[in-house]
Amino acid sequence: MKHPEMKRIKGTRLALRLVGPADAAYIHALRTNPRYNGHLSAVTGTVEDQQTWITQYKAREAVGVEYYYVIERLHDGLPCGVVRLYDFRGGTFTWGSWILDHNKPAKAALESAHLVYKAAFETLNLNKAVFDVRRKNKRVITFHERFGATRTSTGKEDVFFEYTRDRFQENLSAHLTTIKTRNATECP
Repeated sequence: MKHPEMKRIKGTRLALRLVGPADAAYIHALRTNPRYNGHLSAVTGTVEDQQTWITQYKAREAVGVEYYYVIERLHDGLPCGVVRLYDFRGGTFTWGSWILDHNKPAKAALESAHLVYKAAFETLNLNKAVFDVRRKNKRVITFHERFGATRTSTGKEDVFFEYTRDRFQENLSAHLTTIKTRNATECP
């Protein structure tokens, strides 16, 4: 799944930029901040441990096994979140580790999700996303349902979803219009 176009994915107000070791402090701060990490797997360790993890991740990125991005504002490059694409199997992928911080612009959730699907469906030519959301994370569940994802099952702790390339294409025009409209409301 290695693909050179995955290095930077540009949108209207945001871009996804592949992480590097220099992003360790930012990512560690996000992952350990109770404001943002309530529905993610727990993180222990130091900034140096995060840097080591990123260095190991870069080897997986080099062979196209996963892509981990800093979400940044397009106009000034300020980081405002992270997201990861991984578990590529038979035309499917998973995405997660999605955090948007207080620096995010309007409609950042919608645009960052759109960029994830654009990268997966248009650049990597995948057919379907499969992912889960913690049941207690009601805002993100609502977001995914409004975006057009379909619930496939519910477990003790998680709600499982899928989102297809066909659905993405059906919703593309509406999503782009909403992203470009200044006064539209945003979930998460």
